[in-house]
Amino acid sequence: MTTTIKVSDELRDRLKAQAALDGVTLGAHLARLADAEDRRLRLRELKIAVSRTSLADIQSHAAESAEWERAELADADADS
Repeated sequence: MTTTIKVSDELRDRLKAQAALDGVTLGAHLARLADAEDRRLRLRELKIAVSRTSLADIQSHAAESAEWERAELADADADS
């Protein structure tokens, strides 16, 4: 299914030129742009969530990560 969207001729031409540079259709180019915006929004939300992480949670994560790394190194040494 397709639809028509109203954009200025200048914007349409810019988008078509961008798509042509990558050898994709205008629809595929618009899908990439939408995917990139979705990713940008997810990363913004992640950044906000990380900034709200308590010091206790950060320290707990660091300790657990270090424990896993030690376990992995011990396993690697045992396999050698």
